[in-house]
Amino acid sequence: MYSTQSKDLIYLHSNILFLMMMIERIESELAPFRTKLQKHPVYSAIDTIEDIRLFMEQHVFAVWDFMSLLKQLQNELTCTSIPWQPSENPAAARLINEIVWGEESDVNKNGDAMSHYEMYIEAMQSLGASTQGIEFLIQEINSGKSIRNAIKSSEIPSPIADFLNFTFEVVNTKKAHIISAVFTFGREDLIPDMFIEIIKNLNAPKGVDLSDLIYYFERHIEVDADEHGPMALEMVSQLCGDDPEKYQEAISYSKRALELRIGLWDGILASLEKSFTV
Repeated sequence: MYSTQSKDLIYLHSNILFLMMMIERIESELAPFRTKLQKHPVYSAIDTIEDIRLFMEQHVFAVWDFMSLLKQLQNELTCTSIPWQPSENPAAARLINEIVWGEESDVNKNGDAMSHYEMYIEAMQSLGASTQGIEFLIQEINSGKSIRNAIKSSEIPSPIADFLNFTFEVVNTKKAHIISAVFTFGREDLIPDMFIEIIKNLNAPKGVDLSDLIYYFERHIEVDADEHGPMALEMVSQLCGDDPEKYQEAISYSKRALELRIGLWDGILASLEKSFTV
């Protein structure tokens, strides 16, 4: 006969094994999509300063909407209203607050406090890339339009529009396990791989200062690969718990996120190829 303490230990061990198995299953099912992204031809197509500008002018929308995923996750996992109440999941609350702090209140290469989005805008401006597209979208939202109508009136290329609309579809589920899965497997977990590939292929002419952009990429690689990525995996595991249905939803939404990221990359590649032939 097992003692109560032994039974508790056996249950705990079994639960840990189940959580590890489910995370491995998610990663296994998403592996083909990750491989397609890692080997996407858009990386080798980014060669000149004009290519970098065009890439950034379209990719900036994904940098911007990333923060809405993150902040909605913070809304779901922590108390952001008055009066304050303690979180039902303090471990997950701590994780998301640490990630928000790193993404929303990092420092640029000069030591100035700013979000990663603001760093990206700063890098765009230093390279002469236009920020008009993303600024117009934000103006439309600030004028009172819904996010979907703002995207429509901004006349954003369809791969970007599809990507953005899905992000806010995920946000509007208000299901923490879905949002955290898309955040982790469709966004956060991909960042190191993608940005390393882009950095490898940078080929700027003499006199062009890429320091702001390279700092942004290197900062993402440093923070997301070493800190945020593992933290986000732990958060998904905590939020899905031992519920197989939640894991299935996590897989389904993460696959869609990756498919739309591939679509975004396809759209940027088509723009690069079009500019090359002009």
